[in-house]
Amino acid sequence: MAIQATIIADPVPISSSSRISIRGGEQCFGSFVLKTRPRHLRLSNGGRVRARASLNADLKAVGIPHQWYNLVADLSVKPPPPLHPKTFEPVKPEDLSPLFPDELIKQEASTDKVHRYPRRKVSYMIVVAFRAKRLEKLLNTPARIYYKYEGVSPAGSHKPNTAVPQAFYNAQQGIKNVVTETGAGQWGCSLAFACGRWIPSSPGSLGIAISEAVEVAAANADTKYCLGSVLNHVLLHQTVIGEECIKQMEAIGETPDVIIGCTGGGSNFAGLSFPFIREKLNGKINPVIKAVEPAACPSLTKGDMTFIPDPIHSGGLRYHGMAPLISHVYELGFMEAMAIPQIECFQGAIQFARSEGLIPAPEPTHAIAATIREALHCKETGEAKVILMAMCGHGHFDLKSYEKFLQGEMVDLSFDEERIRASLAKVPQVARI
Repeated sequence: MAIQATIIADPVPISSSSRISIRGGEQCFGSFVLKTRPRHLRLSNGGRVRARASLNADLKAVGIPHQWYNLVADLSVKPPPPLHPKTFEPVKPEDLSPLFPDELIKQEASTDKVHRYPRRKVSYMIVVAFRAKRLEKLLNTPARIYYKYEGVSPAGSHKPNTAVPQAFYNAQQGIKNVVTETGAGQWGCSLAFACGRWIPSSPGSLGIAISEAVEVAAANADTKYCLGSVLNHVLLHQTVIGEECIKQMEAIGETPDVIIGCTGGGSNFAGLSFPFIREKLNGKINPVIKAVEPAACPSLTKGDMTFIPDPIHSGGLRYHGMAPLISHVYELGFMEAMAIPQIECFQGAIQFARSEGLIPAPEPTHAIAATIREALHCKETGEAKVILMAMCGHGHFDLKSYEKFLQGEMVDLSFDEERIRASLAKVPQVARI
């Protein structure tokens, strides 16, 4: 569904002089920023649960990143430029100006290694990586499993990491409205949070919603388009995830052997993996990096598609596009890709929820399933690998999907080779730049 939000000064902090946190609300999630962490976290119902085994380090001493990382700067083979859909020539900044503010256009085409974010307007707060000790025990694996949990944000996912900067740069340029699309709803909620507006609900294809949102932005001078994934500047904003995680893992003397994340458009996966790819290119570490996508909507593992995917319960991954930069990194061989059917994903999600006490969103269940595969392989080989997983959000609003799985109503969907060949035949051939 396509949505439109108006940027306002109150209660939106980004267009005033006040500071905000897009990494989670300090008052709502204060347990993560106390100088000394409590042994228990008090629940709203008065109950108490044991605090999860987080990184054994003083979070204040570890610190938080104050800049975004651009992987393009470290690639010896640069990604090809995006092409104009009419001329098939490289896109120029003026081609993008009807849709995006100037600063985001600069970030999109940038080859600078780092970009410092506007600290006076956007104040980051640390998001903790946890060790999944109870899942390790359940699987009886020698592997050590960590997950970077982004579900503590006000929107319940990693999406505010880019929603707030995008809203800020639009407000800075005097733009009054922003328009976007949303699939599962996390991105729409995040942009609405950044702009202080609710979002409407309507059915439809995510691809069609993107087209409609672009049309609205192009037709109105006071309106710009925001995208929650795929584009370079979105991936840039999300690298705060990996930068945090590198510092946290270093603080406890751990180095990940395997890094796993789900991919739809790829922003969460890129956010975690790109800073680690930098360390890999610099020869500091050599992890295996795996992108996991739905078997019902393959992108990296099956190539370009033109069809509309069948409905699946992971709405945020029901998108057969992929961030061009991720595709380029995959082509260069710096990462692997795999596709997992949704029933196996929900089986893993139930194991995770019952052991770790968190209900994952349908999207990261793909990363969980791949992590469980890797952990069970370590059980067979006796290897004590360190597995780092991206958990991009909670599933509190996806309980209907869990209900269908538990009632045996969920089915696996996949595409046969004939359907794939038919779709590939319709893809226009474009000369490589």
